[in-house]
Amino acid sequence: MSPSRPPRPVVHAPARPATPRQKPPTSGAAPAAARGEARGEAPATAPARPVAPTAPAGTRAARIVTPAAGTTTTGTATGTVRNVSTYSASGRRLSGSSAPGAPATSAPRFSVKIPEVVSRTSTARFAERARARRRLARRQLAMIAGGVVGALVIAWLLFFSPVLALDTDQVTVSGAGSVVAVDQVLAVVDQRADVPLPRLDTITMRDEILDVPGVRGARVMRDWPHGVSVTLVAREPVAAVPDGSRFALLDMDGVQVGRVDSAPKGLPVVDVPVGDKRTLDAVLSVLEQLPDKVLADVKSVSARTQDTVTMNLRDGVRVDWGSATRTPLKIAVLDALRASKAGKDAKVIDVSAPELPVTR
Repeated sequence: MSPSRPPRPVVHAPARPATPRQKPPTSGAAPAAARGEARGEAPATAPARPVAPTAPAGTRAARIVTPAAGTTTTGTATGTVRNVSTYSASGRRLSGSSAPGAPATSAPRFSVKIPEVVSRTSTARFAERARARRRLARRQLAMIAGGVVGALVIAWLLFFSPVLALDTDQVTVSGAGSVVAVDQVLAVVDQRADVPLPRLDTITMRDEILDVPGVRGARVMRDWPHGVSVTLVAREPVAAVPDGSRFALLDMDGVQVGRVDSAPKGLPVVDVPVGDKRTLDAVLSVLEQLPDKVLADVKSVSARTQDTVTMNLRDGVRVDWGSATRTPLKIAVLDALRASKAGKDAKVIDVSAPELPVTR
């Protein structure tokens, strides 16, 4: 058996360095370079496209579109002022470095100032909201204070200043008639001189005017800006009642409005029992309903009871009226009888029963 051989050592060949693979030149560029080298010219290199500057840290990019020109502008800004470069709609830069092979264009540069309207931190935002609330509260407080001051000024002008004060020279009184003393009415109004009209108590003034003798009703109205208008309803006398040696003048309500020594002309004299108010009211009711033409012909009226009213006319005719009921019908019958031939010669006309009148 032959002896074993020792193993053969393995020798590794050194690694060849990697050669970078060259890209074959393009068909158009290689001949051109070769032609240039053959003529002894330096090979031409394409100019590098300018790269827009990168905004430093802490800046923001701005992009602005101008609708009128149809162009877009971009730029960078630091803080609140931004430098902007302009580009056309096709992407061509109009300011800064021009495109390769093209003449440089000079576009005007401009700056855009953007105010800071939003705080960046929560603390600043909370402080800004607090300031806004304080401003709103101050504005509301100022408006309320202004409204209160304005209301106080208006109240002073209306209720305390002499702007609307009562001027006694601008007071008018109407409807006094023949029995109301106008000077007594004016005396009541003069007590309120220089009082502003909004504070004038017309109700109390009217009640005081009603206490003036001869006043049956009154109405007081403010006549802005300084006057007062007083309209009276006077108690006109409708009858004169003998009272001793004098005559008491009574209105339709039986209220005495005056006293005279002799009965006024055109006013009928009433003869009724003293203190008999029912009889007096019946007589006054008849006189109140008589037309002015008939009332002017009445010389006197007498009644012993409320159902026995008798009138004496100025031409001497006596009219037995009866009670105060159905007075309108009795007036029509009396007018018809006095217009007839029989009534003209009559000395007594009885209309107490108007359906069956009697003349004699």
